[in-house]
Amino acid sequence: MLARLSSKGQLVIPKPVRQALGLRPGTRFDVQFKESKIILQPVVTSAIDALYGKYPEADFLADLEAEHQQEICKL
Repeated sequence: MLARLSSKGQLVIPKPVRQALGLRPGTRFDVQFKESKIILQPVVTSAIDALYGKYPEADFLADLEAEHQQEICKL
């Protein structure tokens, strides 16, 4: 399969390759250059990493502590 580099340095990965690898918009890649070859490897992120920074205003620890206090009071 052939692909073409755009004037902005963008490369479109052919659809059959995206489908075979399950690539979605926003997928991050590790890019390496070895022996005159470009190696693109999708970076697999854990669910925890995917959520990092998504809820900056939330104080989950305080919520857990409050819930724990409620459980203690019920005993």
